[in-house]
Amino acid sequence: MDPSRRAFAALSFVLSFVLVPAGALAPAPARAGGQDQLRAFLGETRSARGEFTQKVLRADGGVAESSSGEFAFARPGRFRWDVRRPFEQLLVADGKRLYFYDKDLNQVTVRRLADALASTPAAILFGDADVEGDFALRELAPRDGLEWVEALPRNKDAGVERIALGFRDGLPATMEVGDAFGRTTVFEFRSVARNAAVPADLFRFVPPKGADVVEQ
Repeated sequence: MDPSRRAFAALSFVLSFVLVPAGALAPAPARAGGQDQLRAFLGETRSARGEFTQKVLRADGGVAESSSGEFAFARPGRFRWDVRRPFEQLLVADGKRLYFYDKDLNQVTVRRLADALASTPAAILFGDADVEGDFALRELAPRDGLEWVEALPRNKDAGVERIALGFRDGLPATMEVGDAFGRTTVFEFRSVARNAAVPADLFRFVPPKGADVVEQ
């Protein structure tokens, strides 16, 4: 799998936060479980920004890869995933196209947003889709101080086998993604500011001078 496809697959459910229409889901009641907190977050959040760490786990639970950085999104369809360590990589969606920039390779991969997400759960959730029509949701037992919900894609060709989201106080804190290749990727989110002011220029991308630009 080429780097841009791998990045798109790993971020598929994160991108679903951007693509689900705001207001489509009801607010969560007090002392909400994982399902209700997911519904409320998707329904009440028009923008957000924060920090993340991402770890790819081996079969024995050890860490095979680790990275960290910052993210921001604003509906509809605008997203920025900025990997700062250990290598600088950047994904930017401007609502129409998705750019993947690898600084070390000085290479930019450009795809139509709809095409880039065509085989991911995020594509199913685009527009007026219903998250519960596209995912089978199941409440999981609380652990690590979080309320958990499991989301299983109804589309078996999505490339993602299982997603588990852990919420605290209405915000996503941890996400575990099991893909079709048997890998598990764990995302941890920090300093999440919901409905924060996000400058529009964060979602504009101009390839650096001299970069190799590949249109797909």
